[in-house]
Amino acid sequence: MDWSIAHAINSFMFHHDAIEDPLTTYVEASEALFLAMLLAVIALARHERWASVRRTAVAAGFSAALGLLVGKIITSFSYRARPFVAHPHAVHLFIAHARDSSFPSDHATASAAIATAILLRGKRIWGWVTLFFALVLMLGRVALGFHYPSDVLGGAAIGALAAIVLYLPPLRRLVDWASDLFGRVYDRAIDGALAAAPGRLARSR
Repeated sequence: MDWSIAHAINSFMFHHDAIEDPLTTYVEASEALFLAMLLAVIALARHERWASVRRTAVAAGFSAALGLLVGKIITSFSYRARPFVAHPHAVHLFIAHARDSSFPSDHATASAAIATAILLRGKRIWGWVTLFFALVLMLGRVALGFHYPSDVLGGAAIGALAAIVLYLPPLRRLVDWASDLFGRVYDRAIDGALAAAPGRLARSR
């Protein structure tokens, strides 16, 4: 059933160019997009009034990192051929991809971890939007022939569990402490740079 679903989605993608092009572009850019989103929030959420937002972004980043670490441990002990490797004549490969292990999906793991961490922190709108794009990414990875449905479901479960573990009170306090420590150092550095900028600009004239 896993293969039949993957094959059906991949075939549908092959016969619908209007879906193929934007979905392929999104899947290719997704890793950079999710990372850029977290870095932008961490960089822009400055000072105490934005501390909860920055804590959420840091928690999301840590959750993704933990989920990916667990995924790497799993793949170091087991190998599952990707659909385009196991069924080379039955899968339409739209873009090149490494022939490494299919399970679990790193993209599903990271995106689900990020979305779950955001939802757990009470940022509902941001969280649901992120979850929507994570689900589109998971569907896209299957449609492109990179994964079976169980690969993305397994990755999503690992990512969500990583976020839940880091939300447990002792670890949540540790994550918040790390976020606040980084925030104090980062805010002082930016405030100092901004304060010194007018003087440097005046001397350059």
